[in-house]
Amino acid sequence: MPLLKPLSAFALKGITAALLGTVALSAQAAEYEWTFQTSETAGEPQFELKKAWADNVNTMSGGRIEIEILPVNAVVQANQTLDAVQSGILQGHLTDPSYFSGRDPAFGMLGNLVGAWGDPLEFLEYMNHGGGEKLYNELVNPYGVQLIGAAATGLESFPSTRPIRTVEDLEGLKVRAPEGMVYNIFEKAGAAPVNLPGSEVYTSLEKGVIDAADYTVFSTNHSQGLHSFANYPNYPGFHSLPMVSVSLNKEIWDGLPEDLQSILETSVDKLAYEMVFELKKLDLEAVAEARQDPEIELIDMAPEERAKFRNIAKEEWAAWAERSEMNRKVYDSVVEFLQARNLM
Repeated sequence: MPLLKPLSAFALKGITAALLGTVALSAQAAEYEWTFQTSETAGEPQFELKKAWADNVNTMSGGRIEIEILPVNAVVQANQTLDAVQSGILQGHLTDPSYFSGRDPAFGMLGNLVGAWGDPLEFLEYMNHGGGEKLYNELVNPYGVQLIGAAATGLESFPSTRPIRTVEDLEGLKVRAPEGMVYNIFEKAGAAPVNLPGSEVYTSLEKGVIDAADYTVFSTNHSQGLHSFANYPNYPGFHSLPMVSVSLNKEIWDGLPEDLQSILETSVDKLAYEMVFELKKLDLEAVAEARQDPEIELIDMAPEERAKFRNIAKEEWAAWAERSEMNRKVYDSVVEFLQARNLM
């Protein structure tokens, strides 16, 4: 076998130039560098899913977009991210629009129409194919914000320090609820809602400031240790299925080339389904673990009691529809969607 010939100086120079070019390309700064704030604390499953979304956007865009994901309150309070995105303090957010109900009640109707959805896929169908995303952009565009796409967590569970088997059991219950429709519906059902940020749920339940919480999915509640003192969780939940609004500053959005807009929209579709099924898997694992603990009693509210709660919620939907023209549009749109699918 002949010996390999040494490379010529010319060949070595060519290889060196190619390697340097590759290194320079990989070190090249992204065309777009953005900061998004979420409504979760670092380490929660939803937070990790959102970080994975940012990594996916970077990969899909060939490194042209780089997004830093920050936890709740990292830059501004949870109910201030809308203004922060509009002003450019943040470039985007991934959050529950119900936080902005004080700005316009339609944020509460679109963000968390309590009692409307029995499954997150129903909600995603409404947003993608029932006119929801178009309505949401009609709502947020005047604030200088563009919805890239909607995701959903799934039905939230309801950690409680006392058993809630019927709607009557809600009477006098001090329940954490965000401002807006969620708050009003619990109040109408007889509870005593308390407006607290999600970051205060654990200590408030532990110290008895509240008796129960409209907070998040079962697996997150369980992993955070809520069930060690709020040991009567309702699962599956009977109330909230909040939207996750994945939104960008509108001026930035309008200035993006079409290929990057398409990449962002596709990435959020992927995030939406990953979030539904990953959180469902984690919930089932956490439920199996909780059932092994004799101190924890899982409560599945009976269908007739769920119907009572939904009827209370429907009355509140109709009341909110009278608050503004936008609320009426949302109400009519959702009711038409639910009726067409025999879900009303």
